[in-house]
Amino acid sequence: MTVRILVVEDNERNLKLVRDVLQFAGHEVIEARTGEEGVELTRTESPRLVLMDLQLPGIDGVEALRLIRESPEGARIPVVAVTAFAMKQDRARALSAGFDDYLEKPIDVRALPVQVQAFLARGHRGSE
Repeated sequence: MTVRILVVEDNERNLKLVRDVLQFAGHEVIEARTGEEGVELTRTESPRLVLMDLQLPGIDGVEALRLIRESPEGARIPVVAVTAFAMKQDRARALSAGFDDYLEKPIDVRALPVQVQAFLARGHRGSE
């Protein structure tokens, strides 16, 4: 089943890697390079999942998530933080900011499709 996934990432190499892995796994990938683009595409393209880098030009991933959650559509979409920060408190901070889960960089290309399926299966934790 093809699922539309929005990847919000400003680093071209990281974006290409995630896009290629997800497309190979059969997903439709839409891309944003800023938090503002991510917010807009969430509203116009209705992705089933958003993978959001935390460090973005313009508004950061936390602010983008806050804006996404303001819309009725965005309130139901699972949004996963993607970051190179790998400390326990970074994961806790992302989850307390409202992200549904957390992925560490560098992305494990073998694990990513399985992780995405798990994120989709769980959905947005705020809609439970």
